[in-house]
Amino acid sequence: MVYRYLLFHKPYDVLCQFSPSDRPDQQTLKDYIDVPEVYPVGRLDRDSEGLLLLTNNGALQHRLCHPRFGHDRTYWVQVEREPTEAALQALRQGVQIQDYRTRPAKVQRLDDPQIPERDPPIRFRKTVPTAWLALTLQEGRNRQVRRMTAAVGHPTLRLIRAAIATHPDQPPLQLQGLAPGTWRDLTAIECRRLESLLR
Repeated sequence: MVYRYLLFHKPYDVLCQFSPSDRPDQQTLKDYIDVPEVYPVGRLDRDSEGLLLLTNNGALQHRLCHPRFGHDRTYWVQVEREPTEAALQALRQGVQIQDYRTRPAKVQRLDDPQIPERDPPIRFRKTVPTAWLALTLQEGRNRQVRRMTAAVGHPTLRLIRAAIATHPDQPPLQLQGLAPGTWRDLTAIECRRLESLLR
């Protein structure tokens, strides 16, 4: 079997599935990707954007999604108000969300990333400033990043997955160079790095 590996820049308001939605006007991956039999490795919520890896290699899909293997995923997160150092430290140590505590995360302030405007744009309030964070996790529970920032008092306004690490000592797969709604095949070097995970 010939394996395919694609990177896609998922726009806002696109469902992370190929099957039709209940809403006829709802866009899905099928509106952007015409490669048969590839499926997303992990998911992004409808209101999240950014990097999505797709493949027809089921073993690799399992290897990258299983939390036991701890692959870093980096998100650019625009939040309400400027977080204090205490709020950032709480995110780094892990926060309590409902019935579980998140694993420690890497968190740092981020200069405004050079990214296209969202359509529709986020809500803007003159009296409430916003800030960007780079947040790196090794787990991906449902709406976890949004719940984490809300738990420390800074609701998420915009969420973009920027990178997916495959090896601790190799460069991650990155969003740079992919416009929203476009995809590319992985390079030969990127494919070899991915497939080496199964050896």
